Amino acid sequence: MLDALLIIAGLLALLVLLFLFFFRPWKKVRNTVPLPEGYHELLEKHVLFYQQLDEQGKNQFGERMQHFLSGIRITGVGTTVEDLDRVLIGASAIIPIYSFPEWEYINLNEVLLYPETFSEEFEQEGNHRSVLGMVGSGAMQNVMILSRHALRQGFSNKTDKNNTAIHEFVHLIDKTDGEVDGVPEVLLQHQYTLPWIDMVHKKIREIMKNRSDINPYGATSQSEFFAVVSEYFFERPDLLRTKHPELYELLNDMFRPAAAR
Repeated sequence: MLDALLIIAGLLALLVLLFLFFFRPWKKVRNTVPLPEGYHELLEKHVLFYQQLDEQGKNQFGERMQHFLSGIRITGVGTTVEDLDRVLIGASAIIPIYSFPEWEYINLNEVLLYPETFSEEFEQEGNHRSVLGMVGSGAMQNVMILSRHALRQGFSNKTDKNNTAIHEFVHLIDKTDGEVDGVPEVLLQHQYTLPWIDMVHKKIREIMKNRSDINPYGATSQSEFFAVVSEYFFERPDLLRTKHPELYELLNDMFRPAAAR
């Protein structure tokens, strides 16, 4: 009888250990190593989103950016990756998920930085080099490709609504539910799904009729619309709220849930 009880107790202990291993409920410990010297100064100089945070927010932003940079390779292809490039890539990753402290980009291992635009076949020479950024698939799964020129331009122009790197990270967020379809289930509460889809179709029709200031590229698909208007939301939120108040509110509910405001 005692032996049977010991065996049962042993099996229960084993089951508990297995549960904790596979379904461990504790939060992933973040890298607490501070940002390299000079990174905060680069953020202060080049990243408007960071400039508008209070001191606590800036510290949190820096910690999360360093955690991201410590786990993702950034590789130059035909160019040298400088500190500014690393800072702008890291900032582009954190800006759209800033209100989600536990967010991890589980679908990204490496960012390839090209000097200029490239083709859909990743060629850096010849014609048809119009791509500014891309989230890879197939053999390039879990890889993002960015034009260095477009990366820097996205942060140097403070008056436009465009930011290529944020655009691509929003595609990764969209992809988290398994499909890049412009309906980010990880951000949308269920009751907002249909209103969001209706809003997407309405705004795409306006773009196609030349009745909108939203980048026409957003009319090519639902996924591109989501990425394009997300750029607009983070680059020119006040203008978006004025021009498209209902769209602004839906995006605000996605990226800045009430609990995080």
